[in-house]
Amino acid sequence: MPIETWQEQLRRGSLDLAILLTVSAGPRYGLAIIQHLEAFTDLIVTEGTIYPILGRLTREALLDAYWVEDEAPHPRKYYRLTRQGAKRLSHMKSEWRTFAGKIERLMDAASAAERNGRDSQ
Repeated sequence: MPIETWQEQLRRGSLDLAILLTVSAGPRYGLAIIQHLEAFTDLIVTEGTIYPILGRLTREALLDAYWVEDEAPHPRKYYRLTRQGAKRLSHMKSEWRTFAGKIERLMDAASAAERNGRDSQ
């Protein structure tokens, strides 16, 4: 598998977590979510990608969506975390940290094995 394909799979797999984290600080509309993700990650998210995910997260009751009509020239749909979404986010963060810790230990072990292999030569 090319590295670019692997990187894309990694990004897609972490997008739900990134979106829930983004709205956990407070409600945001779609474009603001995209801009936040671009500012804090290397996730390049288009409207064609994010709105279907926001719709799915809303249908799953992890996000609540509502319209605000008076702050911009056109209405904006805001998304906020629900109680169920906050619980899911907490679980996802825990799982992410656990998995990342295991991968770190695996990388450390591989590095140590490489060093030992070089040292014995």
